Order: sequence, then structure tokens, then C-alpha cells
Amino acid sequence: MESEIEKITFGPVPSRRLGRSLGINNIPPKICPYSCIYCQVGRTLNMQVDRHEFYKPEKIFQDVEENVHVSKHRGEGIDYLTFVPNGEPTLDIHLGREITLLKKLGIKIAVITNSSLLWREDIRNELAMADWVSLKIDSLSRNVWRRINRPYGSLRLDQILNGISEFTRSFQGELTTETMLVQSVNDREEEIEKIAMFIAKIKPQKSFIAIPTRPPAERWAKPPEEYFINMTYQVFREKSLTTEYLVGYEGNAFASTGNVEEDLLSITSVHPMREEAVREFLKKAKADWSVIDNLIHENKFIEVSHKDKKFYLRKIGEWKRKGRIP
Repeated sequence: MESEIEKITFGPVPSRRLGRSLGINNIPPKICPYSCIYCQVGRTLNMQVDRHEFYKPEKIFQDVEENVHVSKHRGEGIDYLTFVPNGEPTLDIHLGREITLLKKLGIKIAVITNSSLLWREDIRNELAMADWVSLKIDSLSRNVWRRINRPYGSLRLDQILNGISEFTRSFQGELTTETMLVQSVNDREEEIEKIAMFIAKIKPQKSFIAIPTRPPAERWAKPPEEYFINMTYQVFREKSLTTEYLVGYEGNAFASTGNVEEDLLSITSVHPMREEAVREFLKKAKADWSVIDNLIHENKFIEVSHKDKKFYLRKIGEWKRKGRIP
């Protein structure tokens, strides 16, 4: 049965991961096999694992095609058509058919999934048709997984992890992962080591580390302290993973502004900088260490240590206090 919703498509919007992305809402809010504590859409209204028809594939194609034409007329480029609904996109029984139809538009297809249904072969086969896939991997421990993702009762973590491994062995497109860190839930080194080891085995092109940046489903689900965020980044890098932050602040991360402070804040919103890298950056910019002292004094920058090395990153807690996270 087709659900009533005003807009199936939205955007195009700028995305650090995908450039200019046209979003596709192929699932009405909020239907999902998970009810994650950090979800910005709130608690799941309808938890399910069975696939259904929500919209006719032709309806989705028509809406996307119209939006693409309007965007082109306005001179707005689109790099990806992205399935990123307020629910889990793989619950859509027509996902494969929709990807097939949308490929006629000659734009790459992306799917952002929480991975909860990858134990199903049909879903793995349909996802394999996409050009870019993001897999959510928040935990490798059953108890932590149940606490952070709050899965549908019949789901099993070992089956999901096996499904992820099966999918990534044959997927020919660009694979990325996303791990959401929540304070005192999955941000301790033992758990991070397990996550990083698993992700290293599936060999994604890039791994993203995220934190709650908008009001979460549960008010107690808070971002970790900067020490744990930096530790996670370093552990991922030690496993030879190409890693970036997704922490809400876009800034001017794609280009140099000529403003040393703004450039440093942008860079460190994507990844921390070692002390020697900061000094080299300042040298090239013909600036001195007083820039760093000033950023720390203004509570915008923080110094943390990992294995006797100093790292500098943008102070996350300050963004939230000032309401600066979009």
C-alpha cells in the first residue's frame, strides 16, 4: 500500500561524502528494524524486518526525474541519487527495481543503510546494483549492539556481521562505513578495537566516525569527549583504514580560505592533526603558534594525546553549547 507523503525527493544538498546529492525518501517515517538511541528522527514508530511496498517504483522514478530536470534547468549539478530515507531503505521490496529505473538517468546511485538486513541474500543482491554504499557498524559486541541500536527482537548480530562480510566480498562499487560513537556506550578502546578490526577485514574505501549532532531519540545519548573521538580515529588509522570524521561541522573543509584559524578548524573537523603537522601548516601559512594558543583560549581547539603523541582537533562540546551544529 502506497503511503501518503508530500515529498519523495529532496535537494540536491551538499554532502561531504557525496558532493551534490539528491535524496530519495523511499520509506515513510519512521519504519526501521532498529530504534537507535541516537537517531535524530526519534524513536522508531514501526519496527519491522519484513519488506513491503511503500511507493510504486514508477512513482519514485517520476519524482526523481522531475527533480533532476528542474535542477539541471537551474544549473545545479547532481553527483548522486541517494536513498537516505527516515527509515531503513532496504525494507523497500522494490529497491532493486528502483535502482534499475534510476540508472536510466545516468547519475550514480548511493544507498545509506544501517546494515541490519544484510543477512538476506535478496537485499545483498539489490544493494550490489548501487554505485556507492554506506554500511552502519556501531558495535561488535552483542550487549553493546542491543543498547545502542535497539534491534527488532528476531535480529542476530552474528548473522548481520556475516551478511556484511558476504556483501563486501562481491560488491564492485565504492564501499564506505559509518560508526556512530555515543558517550559511555561504544566509545571505549576495547570496543573500538573490535570494530576497527572487523572494518579492516571488509576493506572499505573510507570509514567515517560520527557523533550525535542533533537532538537524539534519547536525551542521554551524548557525544563522547574529544579524547575518545581522537582515540577512535587513531585506532582506525592503525588498522590502515582511510578515516574521516562526520561531526556536523562542514566549515570550509573543501578549500583553503586564506584564514588560518578557519582552515585549521575545518581540517580538524574532518581529522585530528599531529603537532608536527600543525607546525608545518603554520609555517606554510606564515603564522606562528599564537594562532593555536588563541584557538585554545577561545575554547574552539583542544589538545589531546595518544601514545605519547600530541593531536589537535576542533572542540566538539563548544559547537553544541553555541548551537553551531546544523
